[in-house]
Amino acid sequence: MIHFQDQLSRFRVPTNDKFKLKDFDPAWNGDGKVPEEERKRYAESLLAEGIKDLAEAQNLLYASDTWSLLVIFQAMDAAGKDGTIKHVLSGVNPQGCQVYSFKQPSSEELDHDFLWRCAKALPERGRIGIFNRSYYEEVLVVKVHPEYLHAQRLPESDVSTPKFWKHRYKSINNFERHLARNGTRIIKFFLNVSKEEQKRRFLERIDDPKKHWKFSPTDIAERGHWSEYMDAYDEMLHATTTKWAPWYVIPADHKWVARAAVATILTQEIKQLDLKYPEPSEAVKGALEASRQKLMGED
Repeated sequence: MIHFQDQLSRFRVPTNDKFKLKDFDPAWNGDGKVPEEERKRYAESLLAEGIKDLAEAQNLLYASDTWSLLVIFQAMDAAGKDGTIKHVLSGVNPQGCQVYSFKQPSSEELDHDFLWRCAKALPERGRIGIFNRSYYEEVLVVKVHPEYLHAQRLPESDVSTPKFWKHRYKSINNFERHLARNGTRIIKFFLNVSKEEQKRRFLERIDDPKKHWKFSPTDIAERGHWSEYMDAYDEMLHATTTKWAPWYVIPADHKWVARAAVATILTQEIKQLDLKYPEPSEAVKGALEASRQKLMGED
C-alpha cells in the first residue's frame, strides 16, 4: 500500500545537521509493488478522511478559543499550492478560516520590517490561517534576487555575507517561537516539485486556453534560477525547522499524493493539541436547565 502513515514522519525536516533536500524524492507515490490505481484510491480515502477530521478540528479550535493554527505553504511555481489549499480545506467553514496570498510588497510594507505585513494577517484564536507564500520569500526570492533589498533601504544590508541571512533566519525563528508561546500552532509545507514536472505543467498551461491566466513569462525567467532556488530552499529549511514550527517536505509531482499527505499531517498536528469542548460552569449549567424548563413549559 502507499504507506502514508509510516512515511509522514520522514517528510518532516529533522532539527539536526542530517537534512539535505536532494534526499527527498518529489516523485514519491508509495509502494511501487501496488498498482497505481489502488494507491490513488487509498490516497483519495485519506484525503476524504482528512477533510472530515479537519472540519471537526476547526469546530474544536473555535469552541475552545485557546489556539490558532497557522499553515504556511511555500513552493516553486506550478507545484500545486492553490489546488492543495482548495482541496484540503474544502470541508472547513469559511468563517473559521482565512487565506492570504502575499505578492510583491507595497511601498507601505517596504517601510516596515520584513515580518510586518504577515504579522498583520495572523489568525486570531479559534481560527485557521493559511499563508500562500509568506515571510519566507524574504530568504528565498530575495536571496536569489538580492537587488530587491535595495527597495527595503536597510542599514548595513550586506547580502554578500552569510551573517545577513543568518540574522534573518534568527528573526524568523524568534518570531515563530513567540507565536507558539502565545497559542499559535505553526505547520509549514514545502511542496517539492521536480524541474521536469514543472516543465510539464507549464506546457499544459500554455497549451490549454483555460489555463493561460495561470501562466506568466516571468515564470520561465524564474525557472532559469532553479539551482539557486534549490540551494536557498535547502539552507532555509535546515535553518528554520524547529520543534515549535516544523517544516514538512511534501512530494508534489503527483497531486493526489501531496493533497492526501497535507490533509493527514494537518489533522495529526491538530490532534496533538488535545483540544476539547469547554465545560460549562455551574452557573451556566443552571441557566441551561432553567431555559430547558421554560421551553418545555410552553404551550
